[in-house]
This record gives sequence, structure tokens and C-alpha cells, in this order.
Amino acid sequence: MPEYIWGRNPVSETLQSGRHVQRLLLAEGVRDAPAIAAILKEANQRHIPVDVVPRHRLDQISHGAVHQGCIAQVEERTYAGLDDILALAEKKQEAPFILILDAIQDVNNLGSLLRTAEAAGVHGVVIPEHRAAEVNATVVKTSAGATEHILIAQETNITRVIDTLKEQNIWVVGLAGEGKTLYTQANLTGPLALVVGNEGKGLGRLVREHCDVLIKLPMFGRVNSLNAAVAGSISLYEALRQREAQSGKK
Repeated sequence: MPEYIWGRNPVSETLQSGRHVQRLLLAEGVRDAPAIAAILKEANQRHIPVDVVPRHRLDQISHGAVHQGCIAQVEERTYAGLDDILALAEKKQEAPFILILDAIQDVNNLGSLLRTAEAAGVHGVVIPEHRAAEVNATVVKTSAGATEHILIAQETNITRVIDTLKEQNIWVVGLAGEGKTLYTQANLTGPLALVVGNEGKGLGRLVREHCDVLIKLPMFGRVNSLNAAVAGSISLYEALRQREAQSGKK
């Protein structure tokens, strides 16, 4: 069954990623826009068919979402495996840097976390196969197309994934409000998997128990928690800061 990606930036990133695009759908009257011209050039180079259709057709496909007059019909997404993520870290000769999402259900949170993970140099992201958001067109758009440039593994058992990583001497750090260690005080260098929990319940009990350490962000205001995507992004960049400092990069 074909999938669709909409929005000029997500479509552009998809074209540049090498993912198979079956055809490009453009709304009538948008061909002359500079961003569309660049998309058309890439599509022509890859010999991708381009159909110009009434705008309401794109509205139907995107279920009313903002598509900016541009939709790509793509092959069904193929998820990576955990071994693929570890192999990428080895190929780059870097300590594994992995993000694990424990039942993130909001597609906007998932998209934001994937965007931050790609920007922070994470080797791959692990999401649950069940009871969690999947990578759909909304996630692709929210991530600004980052989904097309980062390995995403979909696993049935997150606890088993954590155990597998620990067997390979990868430090598993969970983000939790009840954690005793401030995120800036934890050692986030070396082989690392950061685990971010569900928007409402946080980390599941078994996932929490299997983490090596739980870290928390300081809260000085009246609210007692941060959005999962915000908290996860802050923690990813603290890990990046520590890893850059250790390697001597500026």
C-alpha cells in the first residue's frame, strides 16, 4: 500500500534521501514557486513521474493537512533493525548514541524527537511496535524530513532491547522526574542509550527498572514537568555537549 509525504521540505528531504518515490503530485499553479522548482529538478534527475492535479485532490490525500501544494507517493517504510544502528556506529568509528522512545503516542512529539535526534548525531532511534505512534506523514512533516535521514528501528519489546544493549556495554539512561541524578551530573559520554518515556505515564515500570540510571531535569517554576519532546531534546543536547567536550571538538 503506498504512503504519502506532504510539505515542500519533507518532500525535498525524501527526494535527497534516496528513498524510492513512486510519483510526485503538485497542485495546479505551484510549479513556478522557487522551492517547487528545486523539487522538480530533483524529480526529473531521478525520472520520477510528476502529476499536476487540482488542489482539492491533495487536500483529500492529506486529510486536510497543510501540504503546500506538494505530495510525494512513496514506497512503504522499511524500518531498520537494532543491529543496523549498532553497525552504523561501528562504521563511523563512534561510540553508539541511541535514543529509545518508550510508548510516545503523540505524533508531533515523535516528529520533534526524531528531528532533534538527527540533528544531534544520534545513530538511530528505537520505537515500540505496539501502543505507540508510528512514523506517518504527520511525523515526517513535524520532523522536517529528518525521518528520511536517520535509522528508526521498531521493536516489540523495549525491555529486551535495553538488555541487549547492556550486554554490549552500552550505558542505558532513563529520563524520569523521580530520578536522583541531574542530567548535567550524569556521564553521558561513551556508548549511550537515552530512554524517553510516555507523555503521561513516563517510563514504564519494567523499562525504568532496567535502566542503569535515571536522570532528571531541574524544575524551578510552578509546572512540575516538561513536554516529552522538550525534555528529551534537552537531554540529547546535553549528551552531545559532553561527547563533544570529551572528544575535544568545539
